[in-house]
Amino acid sequence: MIKERMTPEELAHLTGYSRQTINKWVRKEGWETSPRPGIQGGKARVVHISEQVREFIRSAQRAADNPGTAHPLSEDNFDSLLLSLAKEMSEREQQQLTSLLLREGITGLLSRLGIRTKES
Repeated sequence: MIKERMTPEELAHLTGYSRQTINKWVRKEGWETSPRPGIQGGKARVVHISEQVREFIRSAQRAADNPGTAHPLSEDNFDSLLLSLAKEMSEREQQQLTSLLLREGITGLLSRLGIRTKES
């Protein structure tokens, strides 16, 4: 059920995303928030459910309902996925990944991920 205001946890439950991902979307998209009543410290927020937020929820639910309709990963999709993931990273994470790639290259990164072994 979609209410007028929802916590990031409630939105995460509705969409299947993590609370952290919801909070990143809130900041990135500039969704309106207000302090959560009864919670001290000022960090707990509720998201005002605008039409933009409703569309995000519907889109996430459609994607979850139709997992078989995903298209095979094309080169364009792969590029878009990498760019999207990079945008989700904090500036510090981006700097650390850049440093790792410059130091070890793609071979080093793939080895760390267990995707490429020395024999490959």
